[in-house]
Amino acid sequence: LQSAGSRGEQARQLVIDLETRGKQAFPVFLSILRDTGQGDLADMLMEKCDCPPAPPQLGDLRPVELDLRGGKHRCLRVTCAWQVYELKADPCGHCLILNNVNFSRDSDLSTRDGSDVDCEKLEKRFRALCFDVLTRRDLKAQEMILELRKLAQRDHSALDCCIVVILSHGCQTSHIQFPGGIYGTDGKPIPIEKIVNYFNGSHCPSLRGKPKLFFIQACGGEQRDRGFVVDRDSPGDEAPGGSLESDATPFHTPSGAMDEPDAVASLPTPSDILVSYSTFPGFVSWREASSGSWYVETLDSVLEQYARSEDLPNMLLRVANAVSAKGRFKQIPGCFNFLRKKFFFMCK
Repeated sequence: LQSAGSRGEQARQLVIDLETRGKQAFPVFLSILRDTGQGDLADMLMEKCDCPPAPPQLGDLRPVELDLRGGKHRCLRVTCAWQVYELKADPCGHCLILNNVNFSRDSDLSTRDGSDVDCEKLEKRFRALCFDVLTRRDLKAQEMILELRKLAQRDHSALDCCIVVILSHGCQTSHIQFPGGIYGTDGKPIPIEKIVNYFNGSHCPSLRGKPKLFFIQACGGEQRDRGFVVDRDSPGDEAPGGSLESDATPFHTPSGAMDEPDAVASLPTPSDILVSYSTFPGFVSWREASSGSWYVETLDSVLEQYARSEDLPNMLLRVANAVSAKGRFKQIPGCFNFLRKKFFFMCK
């Protein structure tokens, strides 16, 4: 572009280049302009080029990088097709939701009021995002494992993605890869890294190279974060209706020897995996009986608003920011992201 001559000639050459990079290159470029706060420029280009605001189909793009230098818009880059997971199947994948609400008396775990609200929201949301949703409620630990293994052993060859959602009480556990554990209704914990590894490249060949997403609504421990003062306008105590509950249980170090250091190197690389946690490891995750958990309520809202235009990690940043502003006790979601490409949901 810099060799095209003047700034005006460079701009014209940019439009020509976009028009020759596939039918969706120009709409994608407009979308990127809006995502980077340059909506006025995108509107002007649409008007001048008489281009309808078509949704981007990133699979049609050839690998191309556009670099504009000078002025306040120093560098703009069009996402290459090889940098984006392709979701073309319909449905694009399976979504398994494990929703534990009622726990056995001898487990000393309370009923998770509000979890059904979370479950219903996520069922509707992921169906709208073109997933085949299956929900299982109130499972013991071994029953949860059987459902997870059953899903991992299915043939995903014709599908493009897989999602696992777990709504339950949680705890800290000793771990190598992914922290935390999830309780079955019998009070027995399952390490999250065990759940994730059912779906890795070694154990689930038909999902190799495909995104595997895990959303965990559970406590990571017992600590209650009181946060720190930012300014006098910090959020108030609790959300309206403030009947707050947590999904925490104590941390118990398991007996027996831990894996030796040389065993860690032999573990399969968790590529194409993203695990989204409702809270920081070791801390409480808050839930309200009437509206559900802070995390799921916010995740559902963000997906509704931004799933058509933003990639998943960017949306999870929005979730973290919104949840961190809630309540007297604080909570911040986070994720372990081992995706190799950008992930955009396919919307109906």
